[in-house]
Amino acid sequence: MLVPKQPNHGLGSPVPGDLFGPILPSGFILRPNCLDLATQNAVWAAIQDIEAAAPLRRLMTKTGKFTSAAMTNCGQAGWWSDAKGYRYETRDPQTAAPWPPMPDVFWTAVKLAARQSPWPMFSPDACLINFYTAGAKMGLHQDRDEKDFNQPIITICLGDDADFLVGGPNRSDKTAAVVVRSGDAMIMGGEGRLYFHGIRKIYPGTSPLPNIAGRYSLTFRKAL
Repeated sequence: MLVPKQPNHGLGSPVPGDLFGPILPSGFILRPNCLDLATQNAVWAAIQDIEAAAPLRRLMTKTGKFTSAAMTNCGQAGWWSDAKGYRYETRDPQTAAPWPPMPDVFWTAVKLAARQSPWPMFSPDACLINFYTAGAKMGLHQDRDEKDFNQPIITICLGDDADFLVGGPNRSDKTAAVVVRSGDAMIMGGEGRLYFHGIRKIYPGTSPLPNIAGRYSLTFRKAL
C-alpha cells in the first residue's frame, strides 16, 4: 500500500509535483511525458486504423453489467469479458477475425517507456485499448489473466487527464490517486504487479490533442 514519502531507492516512483505526498508502491514507475506530441499523434492515428478493423465496444462483465470504458485490442491476443468470465482470445469473439497487428509506433512507445526500467526488453503480445468518455471510470481490480506475472504491464495514456487509483495487494487497502496525463506511461511490475488499481475520474477538456475528446489507455501485456 502507499507509504509516507521517503528516499526512492527501489522501483517505486515519486508522485510528481507532490513534495510531501505519498510515493508509488515498489514496482510502480510513472514516466511523465514519455511520449512527445508527435509520437502521441502517431499513436492516435494508429488507433484509428485498429478501431476500423476491431471497433471499440463496452463488454459484459461476469456480473451481467457492462464496462464503463469501451474497449478493443491489437496484437496476438486480446483481453475479453462476457458471461463466461475474463480471459484472452486470439480472435475477436464477435467476428472470429484475428485482432489487428500491433503497429510499429506502439512498439516505439513500449520501448520508450521500458528503457532504464527493470524490464528494458519487455516484449508484449497484447495491447488492450480502453477509451474513457466523460464520466467513465474503472473500478479497483487486479490484472491476473496473464500467464507470467513476472512480466510487467505498461500503460500509455493519451488524451484527457485522469485520476489513476493505486492500492495494495488487497482490495481493502488504502488507495491514493495519481494524475496521469497524455503522453505519460505507468509501469506495474515486481511487487506491484498484482496490486489493485483503477481509474477514478476523467478530466474533460484537458487533452493536448485536438482530435481526442476523452482518454485512451493502452495497456501492453505479455498475455500468452
